[in-house]
Amino acid sequence: MHIRVRRETIYRYAEPAKAAIQKLALTPRNYDGQHVLDWRIDVDRDCRLRACEDAFGNVVHNIYVEGPLEALTTVVEGAVETFDTAGVARGAIERFPPELYLRETPLTEADQAIYDFAAEASSRPTDALSKLHGLVGALHEALVVEEGPASGAVAAADVFARRRGAAQDLAHVFIACARSLEIPSRYVSGYALRADAGAAVHAWAESHIPGLGWVGFDPTRGASPDETYVRVAVALDHLGAAPTRAAHTGGGEETMEVRVSVARAQSQFQSQS
Repeated sequence: MHIRVRRETIYRYAEPAKAAIQKLALTPRNYDGQHVLDWRIDVDRDCRLRACEDAFGNVVHNIYVEGPLEALTTVVEGAVETFDTAGVARGAIERFPPELYLRETPLTEADQAIYDFAAEASSRPTDALSKLHGLVGALHEALVVEEGPASGAVAAADVFARRRGAAQDLAHVFIACARSLEIPSRYVSGYALRADAGAAVHAWAESHIPGLGWVGFDPTRGASPDETYVRVAVALDHLGAAPTRAAHTGGGEETMEVRVSVARAQSQFQSQS
């Protein structure tokens, strides 16, 4: 499948800012499940734009813009060819051994309720893959998905206690559950093609299965990712894979607006040799 993504991020400042710095984790990489056909980043001001890799192997762009700034707009746009690999993420850049992804963070720490839920949901299967499929299905049944962007980073224990959350929140709960079972798991940020034209920014999790590698699990759908997903960045939790991290000097209060479209690309990409 060929998918085109366009993301426009607008930062506005209550007073002209002296300067702004942004870290963008918005560029997907090739792996067995996707091939990037074209991708670009445009900023509406003259600036220094530096590309690098972070510790997890994600492509990151750092922006420094001098003011005065009343607003700053960044547009990321591109096309990706995707493949259904049954959720298996082979061929991706790996910087760390799987054991690193057993490390808890404040957003993925499991409390007793999460330990108990994970143990119950995975009690019947004997192999790790079946346990995780049972877990993602149980979470999909137990938690209500809140549509639209997340209001902020929320700890997994708090999300589980209220039994509802956005995609990134449910990914944190799944990670907390899987790590409580001693299964290395990580956070994935990206996009999902939605037939109902709903929120296209998405998040899910990947867990490491011996002999199989990293496998994706999406508790918002109760299944593994397929060819409708575009995988962008991975980390221990949302804070490590956040699409945008920003800071500024001066300018007073800052507001952010994000406009995202994800659509099936036209056949022009299919005809290219």
